[in-house]
Amino acid sequence: MKKIIGLLLLFPALYAPVMAQTKATITVSNPSKLDRTNAVVPVSWSSIVAKYPRLDTANFKVLNSATKKEIPFQLERRGQTEVQNLLVQVSLKANGSAKLTIVPGKPAAIAKKTFGRYVPERYDDFAWENDKVAFRMYGKALENRKDNAFGTDVWVKRTNKLIINEWYKTGDYHTDHGDGMDYYSVGLTLGAGDVAPIVKDSIFFAKNYHYWKVLDNGPLRTTFELGYDAWDVAGKSVKVTKTISLDAGSHMNRIEAAYSYSGDALPVVVGIVKRKEPGTILMDEAQGIVGYWEPQHGVDGTTGVATIVLGGQLSMGTDKMHLLTRTSAKGSQPVVYYNGSAWSKGNEITNAQGWFNYLNNFKKQLEQPLKVSVL
Repeated sequence: MKKIIGLLLLFPALYAPVMAQTKATITVSNPSKLDRTNAVVPVSWSSIVAKYPRLDTANFKVLNSATKKEIPFQLERRGQTEVQNLLVQVSLKANGSAKLTIVPGKPAAIAKKTFGRYVPERYDDFAWENDKVAFRMYGKALENRKDNAFGTDVWVKRTNKLIINEWYKTGDYHTDHGDGMDYYSVGLTLGAGDVAPIVKDSIFFAKNYHYWKVLDNGPLRTTFELGYDAWDVAGKSVKVTKTISLDAGSHMNRIEAAYSYSGDALPVVVGIVKRKEPGTILMDEAQGIVGYWEPQHGVDGTTGVATIVLGGQLSMGTDKMHLLTRTSAKGSQPVVYYNGSAWSKGNEITNAQGWFNYLNNFKKQLEQPLKVSVL
């Protein structure tokens, strides 16, 4: 045995086949009383490499240790050259757990469930989607047109396939041909959960985004940045960069709005545009949740919209156009919140109570995230 060890130390190449058979085991546990279905879970890449130092990023699989079936995964880089996280998609019962094993081998093809892109052919839109929902933000080229709009737009879907490219190619997305449509009206408002500074009850809208950068683009998570030119906020120059992430299977985007300005805290609001007709509203200041089940849009159905703002010292209210959550940007700390949507014809969330239940459960899941360890 000593002779073999000595040979391995003298000739490291002989050690490679041994290392190729090593494994890393990931344990994911659910501490909450809620089932988690198709949750996208980040696992620190550095913690994996520490256990599996010669892992070939182009030649490994993730297996469910119990079933030996492959688990969908994505290497998340967050715009960096090096991998930051391994994203895995798992389903766990309440208080349940799962063991995943990383082993050598060519992984099976994974269906792409998230996607986003800059759309120069439609006035600089930026559109993104997953297998549940779709959204867009308006770009610089739209600013001087009569149909200019500011806030977050919603495209309703009732298909798990990705539809952005198809809809932009045909240009026929204001009619439902079976997959969904665009009937949500934004105008010069915050739309479906955008954020903006507020001073003495006046919202100071930025102009449309001017810069974009895709950080990751599926198959399980799409993340991108939108940069805005400086604008005047009651005599103060303000800039913002928004980092937006959408996971497969989720109705909610995660948004980090990083403001640049001089002085003390900058008051901001996260808002949802109200309709003239009555809808059903949830405003839970303690939980930071605003849910809105809009009035029915004729034969098109009903859209549910929501925001969940993290952090304390929140207040809620309305103005003539919006349901608002007030908070503050403080120094270099970004404002972190979630926005999202549902559709009554989406065959999943079909009424106001179902939407509000989803939002309350989503907030509980944020408060009790899945726990991960690498062995």
